[in-house]
Amino acid sequence: MPSGILYLFPVTLGETEVSLVIPSYNIELIKTITVFIAEDAKNTRRFLKQCGYPDISKAEILLLNQHTKGSELPELINPLFQGKDIGLLSDAGCPGIADPGADVVKHAHQKNIKVVPLVGPSSIVLSIMASGFNGQNFAFNGYLPIEKPARIKRMKELEQLVYKNSQSQFFIETPYRNVSLFDDLLDNLSGETLLCLGINLTTPTEKIITKSIMDWKKAFKPDLNKIPVVFGIYKN
Repeated sequence: MPSGILYLFPVTLGETEVSLVIPSYNIELIKTITVFIAEDAKNTRRFLKQCGYPDISKAEILLLNQHTKGSELPELINPLFQGKDIGLLSDAGCPGIADPGADVVKHAHQKNIKVVPLVGPSSIVLSIMASGFNGQNFAFNGYLPIEKPARIKRMKELEQLVYKNSQSQFFIETPYRNVSLFDDLLDNLSGETLLCLGINLTTPTEKIITKSIMDWKKAFKPDLNKIPVVFGIYKN
């Protein structure tokens, strides 16, 4: 029996109409799949409902999150060896990018499973596109350290890379710590350094703003509390 295919399905980034950000091909394909790997079953069922999934009660959702052990990965992809296709979904955006799905994808490659990434929204890619920063040499750094001294040290290291290598630097933060990170960036980076904020991307309240640190200090501070934000820095 031929193995199934592991499809990587991007999902919406927030309260956005599915048809505005997800291709119709994805929506029709996802309706044919009965096994899914996802971080959260409730969020996955909500997304499937938005896609018009015919019978959500028949969708088998296998969980992959921070509690999943490496030894459990073979069991997650076992349906592939039974000839079933699997849909891998993130909680927001693209599977495998700032997302535990990369572990499943790696394991699938090791087992010679066909992996098919599908088109859809990524807050990181969209922020890079809209920042005005170097799109030929950039880095996504995930989360900065939680402890303030380590966080400040790390952001200064990233700023040095900006000026040394002309490499734009992007990172994210847990939404309830956005304001603290924003304040630390204003307090510790050079006034000439550019800071881009990608706020609530693809939603009706989307904002993408690039200013120098100096200008940010003079500007009205945007509301960043408890909403998804991508931060980026580059040289002026």
